[in-house]
Amino acid sequence: MRHPEAFHGEGVTTKYFEGWYIKLVSADEKQRWAVIPGIFLGLDGHTREAFVQVLDGATGRSWYHRYPVEEFEASSSEFALRVGTNRFSSTGVTLDLPQLSGEIVFSSPLVPWPVTFREPGIMGWYGLVPFMECFHGVVSFGHDLSGSLNVEGAATSFTGGRGYIEKDWGQAFPEGYVWLHSNHLEGAPEASFIGSVAIIPWLGGAFRGFIAGLHHSGRLHRFTTYNRTRERHLDITDTHVHWELEGPDGIVRIDAERAGGGALHAPLREAMHQRVEETLNATIHLTHTSPSGAVLLQSVARVGAMEVYGDTDRLLKL
Repeated sequence: MRHPEAFHGEGVTTKYFEGWYIKLVSADEKQRWAVIPGIFLGLDGHTREAFVQVLDGATGRSWYHRYPVEEFEASSSEFALRVGTNRFSSTGVTLDLPQLSGEIVFSSPLVPWPVTFREPGIMGWYGLVPFMECFHGVVSFGHDLSGSLNVEGAATSFTGGRGYIEKDWGQAFPEGYVWLHSNHLEGAPEASFIGSVAIIPWLGGAFRGFIAGLHHSGRLHRFTTYNRTRERHLDITDTHVHWELEGPDGIVRIDAERAGGGALHAPLREAMHQRVEETLNATIHLTHTSPSGAVLLQSVARVGAMEVYGDTDRLLKL
């Protein structure tokens, strides 16, 4: 957990996945792409593949490019990996895909979720529990982009755009979950929000766990299961996700409008299944108030990433 951005699967041969979620948005927000490199090692020991997924957030189209595991290389000490001729690191990405090709430079420093002795990353002390089904890390809340990509044959500038990076690793994605992100908040150009609530298997049972971070005004505001935050409200409908959290950093209220997206592959124990619909077109209404009731941030987040997957009825009952 000291290096959530690095590769954690060295020496693992089965029941394992790891993926980096890299979001690239142009300055005019017309180009909004998610590129997800990773590796999957199935339960049977035979299903083994590296991959690069691509989601066109403007249209909802998606692609899944498979590679032999021999074409996957990654550092266990830093964010640096290669899948085929595609390269990803803390300084930028080089893509060689049918949809996207070229080089994007991260022109400002990455802003990770802090890793300290008391709080080893976004998962807190849960990140130290070896039998967790899925681990999570935030590599960068936001950073500037420069360079251009060939987008389906057309030269397209990303200079002045914004990026975001997170990652997951473990055995499989949760049975049911909601995930939200945006770093395009109106009136707060440096702000970024990441939040997830999921079914967490635990000692033969399960509980509803959540992690949320709101980075604004030069500070990370934490709302998590492990820091005495409580859920005041959670409602999931066909059109919206309403979520309200109260903790040491005050209250954050989320009203996210669901939008159609593209189908991404996600890790089950047997294979990478095309099952998760993700959008980069969600609109997230967000209000953050202090413990005393003062409004610290009230904004509408654009270019919102959202996934609502699985047994959400069970999720709400936990």
